[in-house]
Amino acid sequence: MNIFEIILLAIALGIDCCVVSFSQGLIFTSNRRKNSFLLALTMGTFQGLMPVVGYFFANLISKYVENFAHILVFAIFLILGIKFIFETFQEKKEEKICCIGFTCLISMGIATSIDALAAGASLNFAGTKIFIPAIIIGIISFYMSLFGFWFGNTFRKFPSKILEISGGIILIALAIKALF
Repeated sequence: MNIFEIILLAIALGIDCCVVSFSQGLIFTSNRRKNSFLLALTMGTFQGLMPVVGYFFANLISKYVENFAHILVFAIFLILGIKFIFETFQEKKEEKICCIGFTCLISMGIATSIDALAAGASLNFAGTKIFIPAIIIGIISFYMSLFGFWFGNTFRKFPSKILEISGGIILIALAIKALF
């Protein structure tokens, strides 16, 4: 993958961080600066580390799948993209969980970065080295999290569905590109 595709992947993966942080930004009223930084740092760290874990896990199985790795990359990105779009149209409960404690931060970090784990495996199968993509994914997720948090009140009526669908479309486009 080239740098442009890695940035697109990072943006698609960072959308979960943005949406979670957006929801937290809507409800936090105290210590906003500290809380936004802690949340963004957690999101960026997990989004940057999980692709590395997925990448090295993929090394364990790569000798068994190297002949059809491009199909695996296609399948993983396609499934993630469809999942993003499908979940957009699922009925969601309007839960307002205000949570900035250590356990909650770690839980949110893991929950938002599961897709990044699969993306790391895909990067391995695509023959892309992981160091630069992991840093880019982590940094973009950090800033998207900050953006989501700080503009939570400003964009209260901005539909998060548009962001989620955009992320899904980006992942599907990367899936199609992997076939060629």
